[in-house]
Amino acid sequence: MKRVIILSLVLAVTFNLNAQKKKTQDQEAIKKMCGCYEVTFNFAETFSYSEDSLYRPSKTKVDKGLEWAQLVTDEDDKISIQHLLQVGRPDQPMIIKHWRQDWLFENKDFYMYNGDNEWVFENKSKDDVKGQWTQKVYQVDDSPRYEGSSTWVHVDGKSYWENETTAPLPRREYTKRSDYNVTLRGNRHEITKYGWLHDQDNAKIIREEGKEDVVLAKEKGYNTYVKVDDSKCQAAQEWWKEHQEKWALVRSKWDEVYGRNKDLNLETKVDNKPLYKHLFDDAVVEQKEIETTIESFVKK
Repeated sequence: MKRVIILSLVLAVTFNLNAQKKKTQDQEAIKKMCGCYEVTFNFAETFSYSEDSLYRPSKTKVDKGLEWAQLVTDEDDKISIQHLLQVGRPDQPMIIKHWRQDWLFENKDFYMYNGDNEWVFENKSKDDVKGQWTQKVYQVDDSPRYEGSSTWVHVDGKSYWENETTAPLPRREYTKRSDYNVTLRGNRHEITKYGWLHDQDNAKIIREEGKEDVVLAKEKGYNTYVKVDDSKCQAAQEWWKEHQEKWALVRSKWDEVYGRNKDLNLETKVDNKPLYKHLFDDAVVEQKEIETTIESFVKK
């Protein structure tokens, strides 16, 4: 009996040590996405399932840019990375606040996109997310975009995370397309020798209440992040230092909204302007105004 107890203790200690080692590997992989990168965005529609003879696929899109990925939060169960685009002339660059990704360990609360600016709140069990990291992706104004939970894999010298989840139409599509309303995103984040890779296999979905989803087309995305010296993104780093307090207030208000743990419906525009145009105004800096502005987009 004594031997059984000792063996159980040894196994428990070994398991905990291995789990902590694995978690540390995960954290290191996530934080390797920080820094300055030359990014190439590649998207191509690959298969069409439309029965409309006049259907035209989206044009292949290739864009390049310089992007700074700023580590905002570095905690044991949460890592937050803010992306900033640096565009224009190297001697007079312009900074554009881009997307943000938060990584939460064994997170149980989710906002799943359901189409037409609606996110459905879901609470998963502890067993469902054991050992997993949730990637929560936010729009440029820190409103929700998409999220999903999966396990980081470290094998054969590779580190990657894969997940499939629903999302709004990407910016390159929603100003041009209205024939579908949900993107089913197949995301793979892989750490590479040159930096990291965002590999996507997406489906363009028509979702209507009371009906089964219809796949309109498939799309391939292949975005490479090639690491360069951080000095190339100096302007973005300085911009963040100047503006980080404002965006901390924005995140804080959104955290309060998300903490309500109920379905979330957002207005597309208020006073004929989308939320990002309100928040990108340099005159909007006070906490009360920021909170009132965000709240005005939350449908009651």
